[in-house]
Amino acid sequence: MRKRQSDLTYCVPERPSPDNLNLGADIPFGVSVEHIFQAMVEFTDFLRTVDTELVRKDMARLEDMLMPANFSSMVGEFITSNLPKHCSTIAKNTYRNGHPDLLPAGKYQGNSAQHVGSDGIEVKASRYRKGWQGHNPEDVWLMVFVFEGGRPSDAGTAKGKVRFRFLAVYGALLEMADWQFAGRSQTSRRTITATVLPSGFEKMAKNWIYKAPESAAKP
Repeated sequence: MRKRQSDLTYCVPERPSPDNLNLGADIPFGVSVEHIFQAMVEFTDFLRTVDTELVRKDMARLEDMLMPANFSSMVGEFITSNLPKHCSTIAKNTYRNGHPDLLPAGKYQGNSAQHVGSDGIEVKASRYRKGWQGHNPEDVWLMVFVFEGGRPSDAGTAKGKVRFRFLAVYGALLEMADWQFAGRSQTSRRTITATVLPSGFEKMAKNWIYKAPESAAKP
């Protein structure tokens, strides 16, 4: 029982604090910092509900069983799906693998667009504070949710379990010059990627949306 109770404490993510919002952040398409905050709170509530039930049934937390990249993708997808619930001026892009993730509501038929560049918001979630990646260098309004959370590889290590928490949210309009295209050789099977350069990170860090106190010293 003592072990189970200890495990349950790690199922309770740290809820975002409104004190950590940048009310002066510039976000397009009618999205406000309050809308983003509400979606973040909903994710921590969701994760607490799921993880608590899993551990009560003697299973691993979601973040302890999913591959790190899959968990990060899930965080981003949750925000993308729930942010329009709080902001009526945006909609989730319903096109399969469409870009960007969020579109101006009603502008495109069925809120579906294959690729419209900067006419929307691309959403990513990452455990890393910089060096974020995409598939192509392009003009895009990028919003990144930086978080801390467990990984399957943490099990049985000195690091132990980690409670989930959002560390920061950054967003800005990036241009082609703010990306470095990695490409790949003809024999490589790795996914083609482009990395946000320091120029892009600087734009996003200046327009930070949320920043927990622990991350204030290293944006």
